[in-house]
Amino acid sequence: MLEGEGVVAGVEVKAAATVLESDLRGLRKLQGAAGRRFVAGVVLYDGKATMSFGNGLFAVPVRTLWQET
Repeated sequence: MLEGEGVVAGVEVKAAATVLESDLRGLRKLQGAAGRRFVAGVVLYDGKATMSFGNGLFAVPVRTLWQET
């Protein structure tokens, strides 16, 4: 990361209980366009498990936004 550069993160929302590799297509495109500035991408979905798809890409249950830790 170069000093003074902004970082880029992406969030997608999916109304389904499963996430497939193809569901990350938009985040992967953003990742390629942003290059080194890309820090993370998240698909929020209606499932139960948090999953890593590698290279800073994750699927996270939308319900975690409202859960207390």
